[in-house]
Amino acid sequence: MKKIYGSAADALDGLLFDGMFIAAGGFGLCGIPELLLDAIKDAGTKDLTFASNNAGVDDFGIGILLQTRQVKKMISSYVGENAEFMRQYLSGELELEFNPQGTLAERMRAGGCGIPGFYTKTGVGTVIADGKEHKDFGGETYIMEEGIFADLSIVKAWKADETGNLVFRKTARNFNPPAAMCGKVCVAEVEEIVPTGSLDPDHIHLPGIYVHRLIQGEHEKRIEQRTTRAA
Repeated sequence: MKKIYGSAADALDGLLFDGMFIAAGGFGLCGIPELLLDAIKDAGTKDLTFASNNAGVDDFGIGILLQTRQVKKMISSYVGENAEFMRQYLSGELELEFNPQGTLAERMRAGGCGIPGFYTKTGVGTVIADGKEHKDFGGETYIMEEGIFADLSIVKAWKADETGNLVFRKTARNFNPPAAMCGKVCVAEVEEIVPTGSLDPDHIHLPGIYVHRLIQGEHEKRIEQRTTRAA
């Protein structure tokens, strides 16, 4: 089966439709699938629901899709660097479902493993628990969270082999592997594609069975907050 495509637009061909649910990898601006997000913007696909740790910044990441009003709802754990996100949310233009970071990562992982729901103590006694099933285990109260099952996963890895086995670098591992797992189809962008068999099996973070399409490209790698001091 062909996995390697020449561009982000080619890799997304036939996968996009209005109103779809997309799981996107990345942590802040680290490891976000920027090329695929650009291609979604260019495709004009609208009324999108995104499950992602963050919403990028105003002109980068998912932020570019907020600017063009292509996003209907965000399922996120952190959105603090995006002024356009704040404006749309406060004006009622954008739906928001807040999740604690660990809960969001586990919801993605659970979906990828075919688990429809799980219980967690995180959020008990807060607004996060409103409307959710509560259950006691060993004298402690837990709330039920549902697994995330997305139409499409888009992720960014450091390196891949030709079968789609992925290696992530450092913070990019926080959300990319679970985000990749929970979509019906996963498209990954990488910095380098190497021959099959050249990756140490012990260094592979996500097996290629989860990855359906691959592209290689150049990435900007922005820094969200740069703080410096005189030497």
